[in-house]
Amino acid sequence: MPEGGPIDEEPPRFIRANPENYTTNFDAKEISILFNEFIKLENPQQQIIISPPMDPKPNILPLGQARKDVKIEITDTLRENTTYAINFGKSIVDNNEGNPYPYFKYVFSTGDYIDSLEVSGFIEDAYLKETPEFVSIFLYEMDSTYTDSVVYNEIPRYVAYTRDSSVNFDLENLKVGKYQMVAILDDNANYKFNPAKDKIGFLDHPISIPTDSIYTISIFQEELAFEVKRPKLFKGRQLLIGYQGIPNLNDLELNFLYPPMDPPVSRITRDAKTDTLYYWFRDPIETDSVSLEYVTPRQRDTVYIRMAQLARDSLNIQAEPSGKIEYNQPLLLKANTPLVEKNDALITILDKDSVEVNFTSELRGLENQLEIYFDKEPEGTYYFKALPGSLTDLFGDQNDTISQKLTTKPLSEYGSIIMSLRNVRSYPMIVQLTTLKGEIVKQQILKEGNQFTFEHINPGNYFLRIIYDENQNGYWDTGSWLERRKPEKISYYPDTLQTRANFDEVYQFYLD
Repeated sequence: MPEGGPIDEEPPRFIRANPENYTTNFDAKEISILFNEFIKLENPQQQIIISPPMDPKPNILPLGQARKDVKIEITDTLRENTTYAINFGKSIVDNNEGNPYPYFKYVFSTGDYIDSLEVSGFIEDAYLKETPEFVSIFLYEMDSTYTDSVVYNEIPRYVAYTRDSSVNFDLENLKVGKYQMVAILDDNANYKFNPAKDKIGFLDHPISIPTDSIYTISIFQEELAFEVKRPKLFKGRQLLIGYQGIPNLNDLELNFLYPPMDPPVSRITRDAKTDTLYYWFRDPIETDSVSLEYVTPRQRDTVYIRMAQLARDSLNIQAEPSGKIEYNQPLLLKANTPLVEKNDALITILDKDSVEVNFTSELRGLENQLEIYFDKEPEGTYYFKALPGSLTDLFGDQNDTISQKLTTKPLSEYGSIIMSLRNVRSYPMIVQLTTLKGEIVKQQILKEGNQFTFEHINPGNYFLRIIYDENQNGYWDTGSWLERRKPEKISYYPDTLQTRANFDEVYQFYLD
C-alpha cells in the first residue's frame, strides 16, 4: 500500500499582513495576516497576548475551522499615540500536523513611531517550590491618577505572560515612563485582581523605563479577612454558615433578634473539607422562624430563617487511624455532633503485654475531635478502648464503646534525613519536610545551630522548605498588596530529597 509520503514537519510560513506589520498611524478596524497553508488557533485565550489590552477584546478568527489567514476585528477605540503588540505565542499551528509557528507578533502604532523599549524578569511562587504556568505581568503608569486600587478596577497599560513551564517574562514595545510592576495569577483572565481567587506579587518600588535591570517577583495568596455568608438551616438544631478567610470565633457574633429569647446554649464547629461553619443549639426553637443578626468586624446583617422541625444527628464517633499508626501520630476521635466534655478515666491504652500506657488528650472544639497522644515503641501493638461516657456531646449523648488495635512498623522500614545548613541569615526558622505537592510531613522550629534531623520518614521523595519566621509566630505569614507587605522569605532545597528504608541521608543546603 502507498505510504502517503513523509509527515509534514514544517510550520506555516508568514506571507504578508494587511495593514503591514509595524504600521504607524494605524486606523484600520480589521487586520488580516496571511500564511502559506491552512492554519488553526490552539488555546488562543491563553496564548494570545494583546498589550495594551483592548476592551472589549477583538474578535480573532479562525475559531473551530481552518483557513489561510488570521483575521482580527477591532471593536475597541484605540488610544492615541500608542504602540500595540499582538503576540500569538504558540497558538498558530498548521491544520494537518499541528506544527506551531511560534511567537509570531503583530505590532502597530496609532502614532508616528513604534515604541521599542522592553523590560524582563522572572516569576516565582512565594510558598510553593513550583511556579504556576501563565502568570500575568502588568505595568501600570504611575501618573497623577495612579492609586493602589488600580489592580482591582483598571486595565493595565501593558501586559505579558510567562510561557508554558518557563518562569521568565518579557514586556516589549514599551514607551518611556514610570510604572508599577505587578504579577497576577489571573484566574478569569480579566486583567484585574480578585483576592479571593488570584495570587499577586509586586515590586516594592516603581520602575523607570528604559532600564537594564532584570526583576524577580514572588506571587502569593493573600489572607482574606474573615467574613461569613448568610446562615441557613441545615439540619435539626444546626445552622450552616459559609465563610472566607481564617475563621476566628472571637470575631463572630450571632444574635437572635426575634422572637425575644435568651442566647441558646450553643457550639460552633468547622467542616474539615469545605469553608463551612456549623452553629449548633442545644434546645429546640419552637417558633416557625427566627430573625438572626450576624456580625464580624467587616459586616453586620440580618437574616430570617424558617425553622422547620428537622431531625438532628445522633452522636457517632470515628477513630483514626485504624491499623498502622506512625510514631509521632496522635489517635483522633472525630465526632459528627459537637463534643463538650471528655473523661480520660474511661479511656485505656494497653501494650502487647497488657501494660497500661500513659497518654494525654486534648479536646479541640473547632475541629470537633479528641486528640490522644502516647509514646510508641518499634513493632509495638496497642489496644485502645474508650468506654461509654468517655465523650459527651452538646445534647447529652455519649459514645458507645470504642475499641481499636494499633501497630507500629519496625525502625528498619523508615529512613532519616540529616541536614546541615550554610549561610543562615536569621533565627528562628521553620524547617518543613513536604510531599511533592507541598503538604507538610514533618516540621521543626530551629532557634539556633545549623543542623537538624528528620527521623521516621517513609521511603520516598520529598521537598525541604525553610521559612524565615521574622515575627516569631510559628507559621508562615503571607503578604498584602494594600499594606505593601511582602510574604516571609522561603528557601527550598534545590533538589528532591530521597529517603530509603533503614538509611540515613546526609545533605548540605547553602541558603540564598
